[in-house]
Amino acid sequence: MREVVDLNSDLGEGGEHDEEILELVTSANIACGFHAGDPVSIFDSIRTAKEHGVALGAHPSLADRENFGRTEREVSASDIFALVTYQVGAFKALCAAAGREMNHVKAHGALYNMAARHPALAHAIARAVLAVDSRLIFFVPPRSALEIAAVELELQTAREVFADRNYMPDGSLVSRTRPDALLHDPIEAAERVVRMLREGVVRAVDGSDVPIEVETICVHGDTPAAVEFVRELRRRLELEGVTIAPPARRQ
Repeated sequence: MREVVDLNSDLGEGGEHDEEILELVTSANIACGFHAGDPVSIFDSIRTAKEHGVALGAHPSLADRENFGRTEREVSASDIFALVTYQVGAFKALCAAAGREMNHVKAHGALYNMAARHPALAHAIARAVLAVDSRLIFFVPPRSALEIAAVELELQTAREVFADRNYMPDGSLVSRTRPDALLHDPIEAAERVVRMLREGVVRAVDGSDVPIEVETICVHGDTPAAVEFVRELRRRLELEGVTIAPPARRQ
């Protein structure tokens, strides 16, 4: 059983329960304006997270507000490098203005899923993170192209799993275009996360067990039952004796 784990959520996306979620998580991935948010909302989210002592991370996206950054599209690696560098750099500057250090980066939505499969896009994002601050922690799906790129560039990583999403047999997330993409029962989700931590596997939609490594656990902040999911997950982890804490950057 893993003894220490991070609990993160994607915030600053216009959800109604960000502050309640910030009372429960240890890391916040804040939208950088390309799929949701704007400079004012980003700065407000940073200050609110600071008040709760939550680790701060940039949540860069494709430039796609219309589809909330969740629609895959053709995009070059050079464009991705520029988009991510811009968003992460601006976020780091706003953190400094709020008197807070930035801790990590996690790509959003379609950008995350595309880069998990495609090495060129994965390297573009990893290089962007490296260009802004080589000490930032890079949240990555286990055994993905993103993790491989980060390791090759010697970035510190935190392997991420999702409490509220279903998995395919290859370890990727079930597409949101499918009706079985999301879990809807907080108790079931918490039980599955405990099994990930205890046995190192997750049950895929075909019934098979897929190997998985966990260092940070995400619950999406824009789902209707987000607060219930986070609260039940935290309760269950604490019951199992797991310490919930953000990942610490290497010195």
